[in-house]
Amino acid sequence: MKDKTGTENVGKFYNELKECIECGNCTFWCPIYQQRPEEKYVARGKNQAIRDLLTTKGEYSAEMKDMLSMCTLCSTCAQHCPVKSKFQSIMIGARADQTKAKGLGLLPWLIYRQLIPRRKLFGSVVRCASYFQKLFMPKAEGRMRHLPLFLSGLLQGRLIPAIADCYLRDLVPETNKVSSGTQTRYKAAYFMGCATDFVFPEIGKKLIEYLTRNGVEVIVPKEQGCCGAPIWLGAGDFDTGRTIADTNVKIFNEADYIITNCATCSSAMKEYAKYLADTDARLRRYSDFSKKIYDISEFIVDILKLPDQVIRVEPQYAGKVVTWHDPCHLKRYQNIHVQPRAILTKMDKLQYKEMREAERCCGMAGSFSVYHYDVSKEIADKKAQSVNEVHADIVATGCPGCMIQIADALNRNHIKADVKHIIELID
Repeated sequence: MKDKTGTENVGKFYNELKECIECGNCTFWCPIYQQRPEEKYVARGKNQAIRDLLTTKGEYSAEMKDMLSMCTLCSTCAQHCPVKSKFQSIMIGARADQTKAKGLGLLPWLIYRQLIPRRKLFGSVVRCASYFQKLFMPKAEGRMRHLPLFLSGLLQGRLIPAIADCYLRDLVPETNKVSSGTQTRYKAAYFMGCATDFVFPEIGKKLIEYLTRNGVEVIVPKEQGCCGAPIWLGAGDFDTGRTIADTNVKIFNEADYIITNCATCSSAMKEYAKYLADTDARLRRYSDFSKKIYDISEFIVDILKLPDQVIRVEPQYAGKVVTWHDPCHLKRYQNIHVQPRAILTKMDKLQYKEMREAERCCGMAGSFSVYHYDVSKEIADKKAQSVNEVHADIVATGCPGCMIQIADALNRNHIKADVKHIIELID
């Protein structure tokens, strides 16, 4: 029996869909198609399948679900499209319509609707997971741990970072005044993001310390939660996404600047208005909210405009060779790529080397790397090769998700390089 096909959300991007001229240029750039050269896994093939949905020829079948999930939303196809069709918008809309038509499924429903939006419960579950991790996941190098053998069927022995013993929200006060003797230049709110809060609190602490030392009072609202990216971008649950967006907008309403160190978080929150605004009131609130959001590298270079002598390398990294990986959600979605390089090249005791295809997707893409780890790791292996070619000691980036993915790839390829957030390198 054919399912009733809804196209409410993807229909909003019909102009993007019809602009496709079926030239096939996307086949040369799509990271998934490079590993799985099937028409259904590239923008051209997916466009045709989604057109069929709009003309009632198609349906939300198991094959369509697979097709929609096999996309990292890296936007590389859109970047190189000769007619500049924004294919990622089509995919995001189609995922939302599929979820509306077919539902989430039990496990995603529990995770995305019942767990992640409830921050205290989410934190408690993550804490339980940390105990499991310590008991059953053998340690690898640094803070990384191997998944145990009984999960290898799901993630095939990948490395994941150890959950922090103490979450960031428990390590820092809500109000962080500027350092003694320093003039307050700005007051900014800090959006932590899930990975920084639960896994990489040292990144958040370093960000706060650096900003307060350079004249920025940092407010860390303790009631903040997830940006919603896994829920509405990945799973297509726009209803829960709106609930999360409304909460974040309300919590950060008084802030003049909202700073984050996660490319996915900043990108997702900047796009609330484009995808989740279903009323004029929401459109106004989400649009005003998006104008306040800054990636940390963007804020340092474009707002603080610090003199070069203030941007120094941490002594422990002096003399090291560093390269930069462009997160997709930082470069292609937000056009932020000059600022991190400006920071890295100003550190005179750090040797910067540009890797080949620095902007190439690393294959993380949230749940994509869980459901399609075989493809995800093949994409990541190409990133590891680029790192190896420049003999980098450190791979710097601006996304905790990319950090996890690249560290796993480097380990798998036996490449000795550390993966650091850019803020960790600054003294």
